[in-house]
Amino acid sequence: MTLKCMIIDDEPLALGLIESYVKKTPYLELIGKFDNAIEAFQTLKQETPEILFLDIQMPDLNGLEFAKIVSNETKIIFTTAFQQYALEGFKVNAIDYLLKPIDYADFLAATNKALEWFKAIRTPQVQETSEGKKKSIFVKTDYKLIQIELDKITHIEGLKDYVKIYVEGEQYPILSLMSMKSMEALLPSDQFIRVHKSYIVQPQKIKVIERNRIVFGKTYIPISDTYKENFQNFMNKYSIFN
Repeated sequence: MTLKCMIIDDEPLALGLIESYVKKTPYLELIGKFDNAIEAFQTLKQETPEILFLDIQMPDLNGLEFAKIVSNETKIIFTTAFQQYALEGFKVNAIDYLLKPIDYADFLAATNKALEWFKAIRTPQVQETSEGKKKSIFVKTDYKLIQIELDKITHIEGLKDYVKIYVEGEQYPILSLMSMKSMEALLPSDQFIRVHKSYIVQPQKIKVIERNRIVFGKTYIPISDTYKENFQNFMNKYSIFN
């Protein structure tokens, strides 16, 4: 797993040191470095790093203020010479807080913490029955692990790096940081099938198919040409759907 990183620090020596640490850490990729938060903010509109190394005392916009407008998808590691900001730093959901001068061992410990966090949310846990059949999965959403019974999932929608899992009885879908490819590999192939690059469905939950679309309430899921034959074969296999 590789984590994309950005650095914001108005001290050239600190900026250079952290950059050197990032470059020698195999699982980190530097996608931007800035000496002020205003300039970095423009880049963050287009890029979403997993880790942001953020100084606190900076002109115009300090790190604590800047952290409040950073996406929740980004984990913050504060880098500062002032210990008194530690409590405030953790209040804005920093994953760690490094005091300058920063040595590589502390840097590595902080980034390892971020790495483990992302591994946890991107690798759902599976609950099985005594016969070995998958019964439910645990997925990471926000800062919680939620258990979802497979039999209650109607369909899954892919949104770039996220999936939306639609569950019977839930008003809103469950959002989790995971690719559709990973989600598809996790689900039992005899229970779920992909019908579109952005959709996986559970055929047992289908009540209506019209004009090459699966209907779930007010949601219409297209069956793309790429997956049409596979879907039809799946449907033909079970007479209940014929």
